[in-house]
Amino acid sequence: MADEVKKVSNFVKYQISRLSGSSNEAAARATLAKLRRGIGNEPGSMPELWDITLNGLDESLTSKDGAPTRGEWAVHTALTLYALHQQGADMQQNAMSKDKNTLGTSLRKLIKNEEDEIRVKRRFDAAATSDSLAEFSHHLRGLIQLLKSQDIPLDYPELAKDLYLFQFPEARDSVRLRWGREFYRIKSNVEGDGNLRS
Repeated sequence: MADEVKKVSNFVKYQISRLSGSSNEAAARATLAKLRRGIGNEPGSMPELWDITLNGLDESLTSKDGAPTRGEWAVHTALTLYALHQQGADMQQNAMSKDKNTLGTSLRKLIKNEEDEIRVKRRFDAAATSDSLAEFSHHLRGLIQLLKSQDIPLDYPELAKDLYLFQFPEARDSVRLRWGREFYRIKSNVEGDGNLRS
């Protein structure tokens, strides 16, 4: 499983790098617009997305029976949500995919007061306690909108890993535990107590 997780992450990283490094900004923006239309749709259902969501995807992550694989779902979901997050922002000057901005870490940055904490935590809880990738993705879209509204980036290759692992019921709790640690680790640092709460 670790090998597939890495391949999913590397593929998403490569595609985002390809988009943000494109010398043809108009074409890159057109691709982002197409990706946004793919939000909530099944991987492979939109031929105009095949080039970015399937072209070059490692064969071990592709379907053998016609149904989308966990890898295809993780890639498709991460890239379409990235396109939503990046909408309206300059891909070079204001990149919305940044290393080390994991889901819990980025969501913590939304919190300025107790009211924010209640609101964000309630939405994060709804996403984290989802029982399926479809339900999780639905809640995640709302969280991405919150991050977008504050220009807070997210590590999309890392999110792709989470999306992949979240599809395995036996791995879900470890993903949730990591999110919780990230969410509260930042709080400890912000409060300046110098200690990370366990």
